Amino acid sequence: MRVLDAAAVSAWAAAAVRSLGGLRRAIDGINVYPVADSDTGSNLLYTMTGAHEALAATEPSDAAEALAILARGAVAHARGNSGVILSQVVRGMADWAAVGGDLDGAGLAAALGHADRVATGAVSRPVAGTMLTVLHSVAAAVRGETRTLPEVAREVVAVAAVALDETPKQLPALAKAGVVDAGGRGLVAFLDALAGVITGEADEPRHDLEVAVAPVLEQAPYAWEVMYLLDGVDEARLPALRKELGGFGDSVTVAGDGSGSHAVHVHCADIGAAIEAGLQLGRPRKIRVEPLITPTPIEPGGGLDRSVVAVVRGGGLAELLRAEGVAVLAVPDGETPSVEDMIGLFNEAAGQHLSVLPGGPDLTAAADAAAGHAMAGDRDVVVIPCASPVQVLAALAVHDGDRRVNDDVVAMAEAAAATRRGELRIATEESLTWVGRAQSGDVIGLVDDEVVLIEPAPATATNLVAAAVGVLNRMLALGGELVTVLNGADAPPGVAAELAGQLRLEHPEVELTSYAGGQADAVLLMGVE
Repeated sequence: MRVLDAAAVSAWAAAAVRSLGGLRRAIDGINVYPVADSDTGSNLLYTMTGAHEALAATEPSDAAEALAILARGAVAHARGNSGVILSQVVRGMADWAAVGGDLDGAGLAAALGHADRVATGAVSRPVAGTMLTVLHSVAAAVRGETRTLPEVAREVVAVAAVALDETPKQLPALAKAGVVDAGGRGLVAFLDALAGVITGEADEPRHDLEVAVAPVLEQAPYAWEVMYLLDGVDEARLPALRKELGGFGDSVTVAGDGSGSHAVHVHCADIGAAIEAGLQLGRPRKIRVEPLITPTPIEPGGGLDRSVVAVVRGGGLAELLRAEGVAVLAVPDGETPSVEDMIGLFNEAAGQHLSVLPGGPDLTAAADAAAGHAMAGDRDVVVIPCASPVQVLAALAVHDGDRRVNDDVVAMAEAAAATRRGELRIATEESLTWVGRAQSGDVIGLVDDEVVLIEPAPATATNLVAAAVGVLNRMLALGGELVTVLNGADAPPGVAAELAGQLRLEHPEVELTSYAGGQADAVLLMGVE
């Protein structure tokens, strides 16, 4: 096949329905994230069946028209978060086909790139390790492709399969359950069906992580999945709708069909509030409400009753924590995480008991608010107060999953509280402090939020090291064996090495560990244990 036409789109839709029908029970069985409610396969099948039936009732003239009809049918019948996202994959391809030309090899690559952008844009809080990650990997791999349509199709399914197998490494809830992402598995089946139509080959790749998970029975709902179609809404007001829904729920998706109708999806405890949010902007119809079961630890191997999660600022610190297997919410500078952000973080982790490590007072407050929210279900969520990211690292260093939960929480809390904290900041304006007047550009040294020294501008590596040593001398005067330093985004190159050398001269008994924190508010963050 050289170019995708209307007949091929119809054949693709039919093949996708057959494939998802055959895989429905298997996909339902590995449904862990965001809620282990064993319905992802069913939702994808229902969504695609409705889309196929809408297309089968028409006679489109070309692939663009066929995809547009398929997209409208998918949005109208979308079920669950995964169904809404799948509808946006089709819509993105349809939007590109309407203006981009033939769906040959290059056209398919470009259409998948646009689908990636549309689907990601519909989700309020995209998470790594989900079907969006699989889609993004595919789009990135074929970007700019000029090969034939069959060659691009084979590349698509090969990359999708590899990306799917990577999802447990990206989402702790999947790793702990020993499964790949259910929505991602459905997307792979969807793309396999497309490649099969294009190439005439119907080879279903196998994935060893597709293990059955026993469904949870006879559990009371802790919240609700609310979905409806919203008509007559001003597109410019959709971000406000997403924000409002995110204020009391999670898994928020607002997805358009390209002709003025939008599918709204949210997990929340207040059904009325979710519907009223839509009524304020347009005309909700086809309202559907289903109970969500209580999140339950999935323990094929045992020992998975607890997780540690963190909410921090600084990309380097976030990556450091993820490397330790911790689910992390990286908060942009100047922003405060919403309820949806925090509940989404909780859902990334497996287990009944969650210990939350927040990297600052405002992040602690946000975590406290979410811990008591109805959307947290009956999970035991404990927030360990941390005034600085260095206290997060100290708490994580003593975490022991083999200890009793309460003992582990106490140990982490004690380690955080016992870590003295210092930091270096660059003054942005003239100010009067306890140790004198600071001018803009001066280096300000603080210990436990109190200014203890001022190093005159400029903030060179030499001046920063001098200020850091001055702060650490004050902190080490009370004792300490381990110093942890997080370098900020604006820290000059080499400052960590210079500080290590100076500290060896003045305090040879102290061990220094330095990391790239990436925080924007402080040049250096320091902890003493």
